[in-house]
Amino acid sequence: MIEVCDLSVSTLFVFKEQSYPGRCVVAYKDHVNELFELPQNERNAFMADVAQVAAAMKKAFNPVKINYGAYSDKLAHLHFHLVPKYEGGLSFGSTFEMNPQKVYLNNDEYEAVIDKIKRAL
Repeated sequence: MIEVCDLSVSTLFVFKEQSYPGRCVVAYKDHVNELFELPQNERNAFMADVAQVAAAMKKAFNPVKINYGAYSDKLAHLHFHLVPKYEGGLSFGSTFEMNPQKVYLNNDEYEAVIDKIKRAL
């Protein structure tokens, strides 16, 4: 992942594998395993960060839908995958693939993705 910026209680990353253009991860700032472990104010702030990034992704990349995934069986750190889905694109109408390993960008292309997200935040 490539770090983009800090948010109110989390950090935003661009997922290096970009089969879903604009895919990001929002990771909570501290090491907790489950959403329910957060105090209400922190949980609300974390979900506000997730919503802020989703809105920026919609503005920057105009996906048809954004999928959210919170998988961490082996990684004890609360994070959400935000996966923009596009009609006719990979896995549209079904569950996104965690790491299809099909699309990697060059540094300039990653910078362009990051810039689009930052401008939309």
